[in-house]
Amino acid sequence: MKEKTNKTPKTENKAVKPQVKKAVEKIKTVKTVKPVVLKQAVEKDYSNLVALEKLPAPYGAHKKRKYLGRGSSSGHGKTSTRGSKGQTSRAGRHFYLGFEGGQSPLIRKMPKRGFVSNFRKVFQLVNLESLNRVKESTITLEVLKKNGLIRDQAKLVKILGKGNIKNPVTVLAHAFSKRAAQEIANAGGKVQILNV
Repeated sequence: MKEKTNKTPKTENKAVKPQVKKAVEKIKTVKTVKPVVLKQAVEKDYSNLVALEKLPAPYGAHKKRKYLGRGSSSGHGKTSTRGSKGQTSRAGRHFYLGFEGGQSPLIRKMPKRGFVSNFRKVFQLVNLESLNRVKESTITLEVLKKNGLIRDQAKLVKILGKGNIKNPVTVLAHAFSKRAAQEIANAGGKVQILNV
């Protein structure tokens, strides 16, 4: 006897354009996905974003307080984690920076020369060539600060003679080098020394 086989008639696979396929897939997704589900998905995406308030503290940032004088059951009883006897167990055991247990410390062995005056004047330095960037006719400390040539207009400013100045300008500063003052005068400008 011959076995019966379920043979389905072969259908020709017609080539579907990729544009049509994409359009069909879009229609399917629009039908299946509800707007509420889409909204939830969007909200979830935004909630996963990194923000400053969501950054976790690194391990060891918050240490537990060491409780002392709370009896032996606390684990810090009797000597309160200071050990028995000795300099480190006493109250008022303050050591200065570089303490070496009583021997002559390194800072005292090092040779020392000269001194640093407490009344020294520290200037912010500005060269002539950088003054060419400034387009104003009178260059004050505020103008220098605005153009990024100095950091703090409350501190002293000195003009140095590196480069040349092209425009006749009036410059206000606390100090000028000889060459800087000559160059400004040769260009037709003026030098005004501010009182310290």
